[in-house]
Amino acid sequence: QVQLVESGGGLVQAGGSLRLSCAASGSVFSIILMGWYRQAPGKQRELVAAITSGGSTNYADSVKGRFTISRDNAKNTVYLQMNSLKPEDTAVYYCRGLGTNIYWGQGTQVTVSS
Repeated sequence: QVQLVESGGGLVQAGGSLRLSCAASGSVFSIILMGWYRQAPGKQRELVAAITSGGSTNYADSVKGRFTISRDNAKNTVYLQMNSLKPEDTAVYYCRGLGTNIYWGQGTQVTVSS
């Protein structure tokens, strides 16, 4: 089993920055892909960014050039640096781990005011 705990959400003005963290514990060796997803009210959950165990990344078009996903293997932590935030980035952000199973964190709220 793998446990994922997100942190770093909050309220920020448009144009500001936040950094989300996702700390993994348990059978982390089984995780091959980590990702950040978000879900805004009334919308489906969508992929924001993902990173493989080898460090390859991909991003949703809406966040390219503004968000950066990274990982610290020594700390079993994945980060999402979010810059130039927009009101449309407001959502609950979830960390997801893919291995032998799919694991989700509890989510962290990000609110961007205009």
